Amino acid sequence: MRFIITGGGTGGHLAIAEALLEALRTRGHEAVFIGSVSGQDRVWFEKGSSFARSWFLETTGVVNRRGFAKAAALWRIFTAFLQSRRIIKGYAPDAVVSVGGFSAAAASFAALSLRVPLYIHEQNAVSGRLNKMLRPFAKAFFSSYDENSPVKGYPVSKILFETARVRSGIKTIIFLGGSQGARVINDLALELAPDLSGRGINIIHQCGERDYERVKAEYGKIGCDVELYGFTRELHSLLARSDLAVSRAGASTLWELCANGLTAFFIPYPYAAGDHQYYNAKYLADMDLAWCKRESELKKEDILSLLNSDLSEKSRGVMAICEEGAAESIIEFIERECAC
Repeated sequence: MRFIITGGGTGGHLAIAEALLEALRTRGHEAVFIGSVSGQDRVWFEKGSSFARSWFLETTGVVNRRGFAKAAALWRIFTAFLQSRRIIKGYAPDAVVSVGGFSAAAASFAALSLRVPLYIHEQNAVSGRLNKMLRPFAKAFFSSYDENSPVKGYPVSKILFETARVRSGIKTIIFLGGSQGARVINDLALELAPDLSGRGINIIHQCGERDYERVKAEYGKIGCDVELYGFTRELHSLLARSDLAVSRAGASTLWELCANGLTAFFIPYPYAAGDHQYYNAKYLADMDLAWCKRESELKKEDILSLLNSDLSEKSRGVMAICEEGAAESIIEFIERECAC
């Protein structure tokens, strides 16, 4: 079978695309990718990707834009819609799978206009505007938070399950600001570094490329030896060595941590559409499997108070709710649908 995967913009959406691609290749299918020149799509899939081919179209987000900027963004999506129609006609896929994000709009609408089956994965507890709009027309809608989803697991790379372990004590903390980096988490890590280092706790910090030089310089000033990254595609190996994560609450990051058995203290991005990061984190916090604090309520003592905690119960708990093989289950479901 031939598939088109579309969507992206941020690492969260692209991680799902990668997990689905892994499952497709395992099952002997071919896939191409349609994304955007904006966001991180090119970083992930322009070079060294296992997609048979990738297209990056001139699109940008529409949410939070006004006036001329919004009109221009909609025009770019319309132009990309026409390009996507040509790509879909030429490639003749059996199905198009959207992983969400503004990158998905053009190809998703193009698939519907050509009556190619469209399948959607919604990564967050609160659906984005595009997915709300497209859901009534999709053949299936997958979500880990939706009781009506035909597959409830979250597509996560197999390696995170393979390197999973139960954590108990805290020897290494990883700070994760998401694919774009988060200044509030970066500043919290810098503030905590002397205390953590003084207690013999190792620090791994993914700070985002835009803030890398500043954070590196600040660590140099305070004289703390940390493992610092701007952006890395080897995040799975860093998670495997960590015992506690201090993180944004993007859905892919959240479920990757769960798959690996890594408990987290979540600091949701306050301006996420529909406040979805807060509700992602709340899903785990309500089960007493994670901690969650708003940026406005955050104090360094919130982290310091956890350092002597036994994390084993939470670690086992997050592993238990993360279903292995979700990407394969989604592809199997689509195979059955297309065969009917």
